[in-house]
Amino acid sequence: MDNRKKQFYSPQFSELAAVSIRRLAWALNMPMTSTIDLMVRLIPSVVDAGKVCLACQDKSKCQSCGFRNPPTPQEQAADFAAL
Repeated sequence: MDNRKKQFYSPQFSELAAVSIRRLAWALNMPMTSTIDLMVRLIPSVVDAGKVCLACQDKSKCQSCGFRNPPTPQEQAADFAAL
């Protein structure tokens, strides 16, 4: 079995994104990576998931996608409470 850790695409952030995420992370007392994960979990609450799914060009990752599998209302409430 391959013991290498899976590598994901990691884009360079704009200065606006990097500075804003860092400050939000400080405010939430969370690491930047956890802050970004929280933001990604909340995106389906403000973006039409159907539109995203229709435009999707990689149907092999649907089971891992937050638009296909949005958080439950309870999970969403907990995420918003973290803000």
